[in-house]
Amino acid sequence: MAEFLQHCLNALILGGTYALLGIGLTLIFGIMKVVNFTHGELYTFGAYMVFFFVMVLGVNFFVGIAAAMILGIVLGALIEFVLLRPLRGASIDTTMLVMIGAWIALQNLEQFTWSGIAKSIDHPFPVEPLVLGAVSVSWIRIFVFLFALTLIAGTYFLINRTKLGKAMRATFQDRDTAALMGVNINRICTATFALGSSLAAAAGALLGPVFIVMPTMGDGAALKAFAIVILGGLGSIIGATVGGFILALVEELGAGYISSGYRDAMGFGLIIIILVYKPTGLFALKERIG
Repeated sequence: MAEFLQHCLNALILGGTYALLGIGLTLIFGIMKVVNFTHGELYTFGAYMVFFFVMVLGVNFFVGIAAAMILGIVLGALIEFVLLRPLRGASIDTTMLVMIGAWIALQNLEQFTWSGIAKSIDHPFPVEPLVLGAVSVSWIRIFVFLFALTLIAGTYFLINRTKLGKAMRATFQDRDTAALMGVNINRICTATFALGSSLAAAAGALLGPVFIVMPTMGDGAALKAFAIVILGGLGSIIGATVGGFILALVEELGAGYISSGYRDAMGFGLIIIILVYKPTGLFALKERIG
């Protein structure tokens, strides 16, 4: 039982960052109809920015995370403005090819800038874990979990309780009607891509100090993000959140009780089973993002 509780605790903490990845991708995919192949590289970008600010410049750890998120917004807005805006109305094939090219270019730029050597990031939390009965958890993981929950709640509030969120939901429902009602579609698309990029960068910034940072770390993160969106249902923030925690739990239990080599296979196997019986995902929304 103690081992099972430990696995559940690990999954709960990891699920928060998985949810951030899924939410960012479902916003972009749902509103802009763009398959964002750069999502994993934005995750990597966030991790490297924390490394740069904390380990190279010696900036405060928490300031470094905030700076990584802000720069994630800037990079996301730049990608949307330079690459996606000129392709508005183009076929999905053309857009996908451009985003695949951006993904490859970003990954090679990270490889050129930081080399392929894995890097670690120092953090200010105690090394000794917090012991709760039969289970234990490191303080950095507790911080990651709480910060991720705060970002998830903030995103949900933005989408459902602000004017910007209302415009995003209107664009998701009917882009042409939203434009007729005065919504600036270009601005909404830029804001959406920037927000989704910031959440991906935040996930990387949070997990970078927990694991290691390397140029290819975004590949697995991108696959998990797509899996979470499919599992939770396109267009649902709640679905992406729940899907992130479900995927983390299945991976953790699979790694713990079967084999760590099958960690990813367990999660994707669950997705296949769910989609057989519910092809639209667990929380598919046809009418709104939220």
